[in-house]
Amino acid sequence: MNVFYCGMHLETYSCFLRMKSSVEEDAVPMQPGSGETHIFFPDSAGDDLIVEIQDSKGKHYGHVLAQLATITEDSAEKVRWWPIFREPVHELVGKIQLYINYSTSSEENGYAKYGTVAETVAYDLALEVAMKMQRFQQRNLSLHDPWKWLLREFASYYGISDIYTKLRYLSYVMDVATPTADCLTLVLDLLMPVLMKGHSRSTLSHQENRILGETKNQIEQILAMVFENYKSLDESSFSGLADIFRPATGIAAPALEPAVKLYTLLHDILSPEAQTNLSHYFQTATKKRLRRHLTETDEYVTSGAESVLLDPVTMSTAYHKMTSLCMNIKNEIYTDIEIHNQHILPSFVDLPNLSSSIYSTELCNRLRAFLAACPPTGPSIPVAELVIATADFQGDLTSWKICPVKGGVDAKELFHLYILVWIQDKRLSLLETCKLDKIKWSGVRTQHSTTPFVDQMYNRLREMLTDYEVIICRWPEYIFVLENAFADVENAIVEALDKQYADVLAPLKENLVPKKFGLKYIQKLTKRSVSAYTVPDELAILLNSMKRMLDTLRPQIETKFRSWASCMPTSGNTAPGDRLSEVTVMLRTKFRNYLQAVVEKLAENTKLQAATKLKKVIQDSKGTVVESDVRGRMQPLREQLTASINHLHTIFETQVFIALCRGYWDRMGQDVLSFLESRKENRSWYRGCRIAASVLDDTFASQLQQLLGNALQAKDLEPPQSITEVRSILCKDTPAHKKGGLYY
Repeated sequence: MNVFYCGMHLETYSCFLRMKSSVEEDAVPMQPGSGETHIFFPDSAGDDLIVEIQDSKGKHYGHVLAQLATITEDSAEKVRWWPIFREPVHELVGKIQLYINYSTSSEENGYAKYGTVAETVAYDLALEVAMKMQRFQQRNLSLHDPWKWLLREFASYYGISDIYTKLRYLSYVMDVATPTADCLTLVLDLLMPVLMKGHSRSTLSHQENRILGETKNQIEQILAMVFENYKSLDESSFSGLADIFRPATGIAAPALEPAVKLYTLLHDILSPEAQTNLSHYFQTATKKRLRRHLTETDEYVTSGAESVLLDPVTMSTAYHKMTSLCMNIKNEIYTDIEIHNQHILPSFVDLPNLSSSIYSTELCNRLRAFLAACPPTGPSIPVAELVIATADFQGDLTSWKICPVKGGVDAKELFHLYILVWIQDKRLSLLETCKLDKIKWSGVRTQHSTTPFVDQMYNRLREMLTDYEVIICRWPEYIFVLENAFADVENAIVEALDKQYADVLAPLKENLVPKKFGLKYIQKLTKRSVSAYTVPDELAILLNSMKRMLDTLRPQIETKFRSWASCMPTSGNTAPGDRLSEVTVMLRTKFRNYLQAVVEKLAENTKLQAATKLKKVIQDSKGTVVESDVRGRMQPLREQLTASINHLHTIFETQVFIALCRGYWDRMGQDVLSFLESRKENRSWYRGCRIAASVLDDTFASQLQQLLGNALQAKDLEPPQSITEVRSILCKDTPAHKKGGLYY
């Protein structure tokens, strides 16, 4: 063993001593003239002692190079003067006196310090032969008997320390190390005795320190490889890394646990620097995995500002890839949760939150760039799938208790403007269709005796409901925007019907407003045509269509909106469904007014001839004793009523037909009622009124039964309100019926 003892006598200077084979950080400070001593361990006979001299201000003054070969030539000479040179011109600036004691003793302070160079070289050769014979390589790192026994005996015989044998073996392992569990476990087994409590840099020989320093750097590199590829490790691969990029699994790689133990052994795990470095490794791993995932969609966001994805198939493919990206990244985060729950990593490494902050932020940036490059034109199936995947990604992170990060995925914020544009575009498109309706569907009817325009428009509205269900189910607040669009379209449908059938509605207009019996109205009555009014087929199509809207088409939509609204708390002055209710009231009022106008027209037909004027028939029956005579006078009116009812049946669908007939029935009863009320005190008119009411009941009831049969309900045959009031007057001891409602 080589030993140096150093003493200096320069009072205004300080010295830093180290072996040439060591690093600058190992330099030992010594004060000249203090009598301090230090033991150095040369690497070989060719090693040198370097003394750096600094002045009182800490500036470099010069250095001394003491060659070991010069000292060993005359070991008896303990004290010598050595020249001090200043570089780079190699200027002699002074001399220094060193006391150097060289020794080859194998024992110091009771334990082995250093094996001679020849012995360690011989051991290294023996180790190399053993490794060669047992075909030492990446996936075959262990030595077995008899070579293992031979090396152990060789080291014992020549005084090679156990620390040296482990470090030398470790150095060969690190030359071929792979990020696998067997390799890292072996490294841990070899390194732990070296770094265990009681061993430090000062207790190891220079050779051992040198080997340890070199292997530490290699171990750090292999640990970095493990942590930065913790989801891509493959024990079956020769290199320890997966040959191809695979989806993440929830099982931690076997190499991860020994890697964490090694990192803990090499670092003070409680220090902020060690914790930061380890976290940085996993952040790097996350970014590498993310980069591989993002590569699948790079082509859609790097083609420039203008979108080139005009082909629907290409556009669909792009959205499917973005959907897969969301699902794959969500799987990465879920895998991190599963790995975290295996408690392999130190507690300060919150892997799910650490990785999700990167994944969520970058995924949001990619989604935003993608939507800008390939803007969705509506909630088609591929777009809806992306909306679902994005919303589910955000929802799952919340359910997994992942801390939200600024700039992370916010599905509603990403799609908000697009949703508003979709609804507005669809609204304008449907409104435009309403403007073109008259030319397209004029004179055409469906099997329901309705205009195809209504069914077509409501089919498109139902399709719109289906398309936006994925949006409303996640963000119910869009109900109001969608409802306003639906209400506008429905209003436009009604307006379009009014315009399309304006010609057949024109004759009804005088019956749609309250009558004011002034001079102008009387003049109008005198000029009115005496021709009877016949309900046109087109008017029947209109009323049938409106009834279908009220009873069949609109309830489907309102039911869907009510189901959505039930999931949303009421706020403000407007509740979900208010706009649709306004449309319902408007449509029902308009439909009722049209029916009343038709009924009024039919009632006017009965007044065009004296034989069919109900009041005149009743007046003429005054004093008539035989009931058959009165019924005979009622026959022309009965025939006219029957003809009108039959005509209505041929053009109107059942419910509209029933409503018209009952309205017509009630309107004729009102004539009897008004006649009777003006003559309450004169009971001579009662008989004629009773017979007239009976004829009306028989006519309408029998015709309804004959034409509709089992399609009728009992309430449809009940006398209308006016007839009930007539009977109440005619039978004074019979209590008046409670006033009923309208029939349409």
